[in-house]
Parts: sequence; structure tokens; C-alpha cells
Amino acid sequence: MPKPSPAPVPQSRLERLARIGLAAGELAVGAATEGIRRLARGEAAELGTALLSGANAKRLATRLARLRGAAMKIGQLVSLQGEDVLPPEFAQALAMLRSQAAPMPPEQVRRVLGREFGKGWEKRFARFDWEPIAAASIGQVHRAVAANGRDLALKIQYPGVARSIASDVDNVAVLLRLFNLLPLGLDVGGMAAEAKRQLAQEADYEAEGRFLERYAKLVAGEPGLAVPRVHWDLTTPRIMAMDFMAGEPLETLASAPQAKRDAVGTLLERLLFRELFEFRVMQTDPNFANYLWQPGTGRVVLLDFGATMRFPKEFVAKYARITRAVIAGDRDAVAQGAIDIGYAAAGDSPERIDAVVDVVFLVCEPLRHRGRYDFPASDLPARVRDLGYDLAFRRGLVRAPPPETIFLHRKLVGAFLLLARIGARVDARGLVTEVLAGR
Repeated sequence: MPKPSPAPVPQSRLERLARIGLAAGELAVGAATEGIRRLARGEAAELGTALLSGANAKRLATRLARLRGAAMKIGQLVSLQGEDVLPPEFAQALAMLRSQAAPMPPEQVRRVLGREFGKGWEKRFARFDWEPIAAASIGQVHRAVAANGRDLALKIQYPGVARSIASDVDNVAVLLRLFNLLPLGLDVGGMAAEAKRQLAQEADYEAEGRFLERYAKLVAGEPGLAVPRVHWDLTTPRIMAMDFMAGEPLETLASAPQAKRDAVGTLLERLLFRELFEFRVMQTDPNFANYLWQPGTGRVVLLDFGATMRFPKEFVAKYARITRAVIAGDRDAVAQGAIDIGYAAAGDSPERIDAVVDVVFLVCEPLRHRGRYDFPASDLPARVRDLGYDLAFRRGLVRAPPPETIFLHRKLVGAFLLLARIGARVDARGLVTEVLAGR
């Protein structure tokens, strides 16, 4: 996929609202056009299916990607939540929101640097590369060399993103609800509140720097992982300076020997379980761009800690109980665990609770499998999608998960896709059993 062209980030709330309104108009026009096209072919032209056309999804994704900030981030969350229940064309188009965003043009970057570092900021650097290394929903990364020779990666936040979080989330949620584009009867209010909380944290780069330093201590005993240092003299709430870490995209491991792929997959899966059950601190954005592979050292570099979450003890205890029940094959205990977490309610019908238990057992297939689970050969995502669509839409038996689980689910789904992408075979059951025993 070609890199998006640079585009200025809309900064004022009014300008961002106007862009979202324009997206709404495009969706309506696109649906009408699709309906007319279907009628001309002698097909039924229901509004709902016309709205969910692939062309409409591309229009929405393009608009959100150019807005960046919270608007793009909420679209990313919906794309993950909706993979199991949205039409494939729509889900595929929204998936573009999880790839690289359009970067700021150099003149806008220059203004941000001047505002954060002050007049004469150029003297702080011996070199500054204006071409960004990466661009995401909240900010973009540039390589630079400090005046004293330190090789740095500067994470620069898009202007206006922090102050527009609440309005962006609310406006996009209204748009998605207006056009009935949210899957599984999602708790829009709860999702919006959770998104605002998480995004406010992600937009505070000083808070991210503190998370990065804490995380580095947590994984200090793992030689296979590397975490960059924070350079506080060049870090502000809107710019974070870190070590520049050389490496290759993690996906390049797909061509490595199987033993190497399995070893890295095991490293990452064990880290996932330690984050949840041991650290109770998790980096919840498993975007492929947040990892690098260093063939020379054999280490995996962890890059982005904006989406780091702390989990309360009771939250973790509930997941430990349901995980043990899944491994034991105890449907009654899984049912109780699902009620405790909020996947089901105590007053639900036996049929609804059975449906929830079926979903839990299916998505936890790697934990129930004895020995190495072959992630790249697995068709589990397709089976989960088919079951979820049947239970949610045809039979009305499954409701949306509680909002506080959104970012955990993002990490779990992304971790599965990551191991599939690098072609890893991992004994997930053995790893989680070991971590739970240590807990």
C-alpha cells in the first residue's frame, strides 16, 4: 500500500466538526447512489445494506484518516470490534485506519516544534529529518540527532488533537449511530467514555514517557526484549524524545527459519500473559509498526507506550478465573466467569448464556490446544466471525462486551494476528498455565 501524501491536520473544533459533517453527507449520497444502482440491476435496495457498501466504507475511512486524532482512533476501534459482524468489504475498508496515516506537511511540523521548544529550537539539533519515519492517528515520528550527538526518534503530536478528543469522539459516535454502523448493539456511551479516557492518556507524552520507563523495569529480566530510553530534556507534553532504535519490520520474520519464528512468537505470547496476569500493565496497541526485529541481536524492540493500561486486581482475577475454567473445560465455571466480567448477565436465559460460553471456548481455542498452536494455519478468525454474526444478528443471543474490555480485546485480537503474520507456532496453553501458576 503506498504511503499517504502529506496533508495539514484540521485543528479547530469547528473545522473538525465540519469535516465529520461532510463525511455524513458523503455516506448519505453514497448510500442513495448504491441504492439506485441496485434498483437498476433489479435488486433489493434496503438502506442498511446500501450504507454498508464497500464504497461507503472507503469514503468514511478516508475522511477519518485525514482528520487523524481521536476521530481516526475511534474508527480503528470500530474496525476491530466490527470484523466479526460487519460485511467483509466494509470491515476491509475500515482496516485501512490501522495502517499509516497521512503525515503533516513540513511547515506544520515546524510550527509544532517552535511552539513546544521555543524560539531557536533548531540549535538543539545537529540534524533533523523532515521525512517522518512513521505517522499514526495521534502523531508522527521523525529521526533527529541532538546537538550533543544523541541519535533520537522524536514523536511529534498533531496540533489540536489533545483539545479535540472529547468532541471528536462524540461527533464520530453520533455519525456511526446515525447511520447504524456500530456492530453488536455496542454500548456507544460506554465505548465513547472509555475511548476518551484512553485517548487523553495517549495524548500526554510525558505520561507515556513515565509508562515507558516503568515498562522497561518490568521487562528488564527478559533479554529478548528492548525498550528505548526517554530523553527528558527534549520531551514535552506534545513531543517525546527517545533513543532511535534500529531494526526491521517484525513481518520480515515470516521468511526466517521456523524455529526463529516460533521463538519470537513464544516471547511475545508470554509477554502478553505476563502483562495481564503478572504486571497488570499492558501496552494495548499491537500495531505491527510498534515492534521492530533486530536480526543481529535477536531482540524484539517495543516502541510505543501511549496506549498503556493498568488493570485493577479484581479485573485481572476475573480473567484468571475464566482462563483456568477454559483450560479445564468447565462450562459452568466459564459461564460464571462470563457473568462476572459482563459478557453475560445473571438473569440471562440459559440459551443466551450457552451462546456466550460457546463464543468464549471458541476464541480461547489456542489456550485449549495441547502443544504448539499453528497460528498462520488457523482459520479461527473466520470461524469466530461466522459464529458471532449468527449469534448476534440471526439469533440475537450475544451482546457487545463491556466498554472496559475494549482495549484488552484489541490487544488479544492483534496478538493473534501478529503471530499469524510472522508464521509462529506457539504453545499458548503451556505459557498461560506457567504464568498463572507463578501468579
